[in-house]
Amino acid sequence: MSEEKKQAARIQTSVLNAAEKKVLVWLAERMPQWVTSDMLTFVGFLGACTVAAGYALSNLNLNWLWLANLGLLINWFGDSLDGSLARVRNLQRKTYGFYIDHNVDVINETIMFIGVGCSPLVNMSFAMLALVGYFMLSIFVYINCHLKGEMRLTYGGLGPTEFRIILVLVNIAFCYIPWLTQWKQPITLFHNQFMVGLFDYIAVAIALLLFVFYLVGFFQDARYFSRLDPPKKKEE
Repeated sequence: MSEEKKQAARIQTSVLNAAEKKVLVWLAERMPQWVTSDMLTFVGFLGACTVAAGYALSNLNLNWLWLANLGLLINWFGDSLDGSLARVRNLQRKTYGFYIDHNVDVINETIMFIGVGCSPLVNMSFAMLALVGYFMLSIFVYINCHLKGEMRLTYGGLGPTEFRIILVLVNIAFCYIPWLTQWKQPITLFHNQFMVGLFDYIAVAIALLLFVFYLVGFFQDARYFSRLDPPKKKEE
């Protein structure tokens, strides 16, 4: 018989966390009984696919960014509500839920970042740089979940919901302010020339922010684990 694992403490200190929790509980309490957490996880996946499709189609017309915004809303609904529904109904499956939720997160983020890279707004190289930053921070979180029994979901007051809102606002700005998409300049990196626009700089800024969160957390926790597990003295 498998042993039930203790669930890691969820650390959420984002700007919108308190209000978001109330909304999610309100929605979960009103979900029809036939709706399950797995269904909502799949809805989040469909939202990620919609985001990617909206960005890819923006090559034809920037108004397709509204489809990407709709996808971000659908992704938030499914991804945020699946766990809340299980908690409200007291039907948590801690091991299975953790496994499915975070594996699907990896799939969703990969799909969305590739979609962004397929748009006319961001060079694929910069989109992949941001994805690497996301994966580095995710791996850091999962390691601490195992070693410290805590899962930090927010950094610097920002979590997935805040990043989605920022992306929605950026998309709207690109739809209605033409010069944002028209402004581009050539740069050369490692003997490769790129035409870089404003959204490229946003992607790089997000990547750098994720790298900073990762490095600060890494060095802080390295000191913590060093005190917890000090060097062994050589036996004489």
